[in-house]
Amino acid sequence: MNTGNEPPVPAEPTPQPGPARDSRGNYIPTQAAAERAATAARLKAENPRMTYQQIADAVGYGNKGEAWRAVEKCRKAVLQQAGAELIASEAAQLDDMFVAAMQVLERDHVVVSHGRVITMADPETQAETPLLDDGPKLAALREMRAIRESYRKLLGIDQPTQVAVSGSVRYEVVGVDPEDLT
Repeated sequence: MNTGNEPPVPAEPTPQPGPARDSRGNYIPTQAAAERAATAARLKAENPRMTYQQIADAVGYGNKGEAWRAVEKCRKAVLQQAGAELIASEAAQLDDMFVAAMQVLERDHVVVSHGRVITMADPETQAETPLLDDGPKLAALREMRAIRESYRKLLGIDQPTQVAVSGSVRYEVVGVDPEDLT
């Protein structure tokens, strides 16, 4: 119920038009801005002696600093793409190794001694069955664990190790009178 004595409720602030920003507040470039930066980078690549002021004038930046930043963003984007391709290639190799280790894990391995397969008699049927060897399966599991560790390192999943040091050190000099030290 409104009695007329309440202070007026301020209107919600209207968002200011401007460049779009992500959750961290960083500027999200538009397609036009990205194309203009790519044009600046192409100009610099084709004409290495061209100054950033000349690039700014040609592309429409306000100053040479904006042109330089645009070219640097393009350089970083190329490096990130190359890095992503390298990571994908390394991950594919790790995938192949993991599949090979899985195939070893899924096979049955028999114990061989002096070139002969070791068998044992089944107590119920009295049939000779080969004795199974778990060593290759355990080795495959170790390899699979190492491959997973390589994945974590490659993708940066592991958190850095933090070491906390607390306490103090006390030095005691034995055989010396503290009065003699002053």
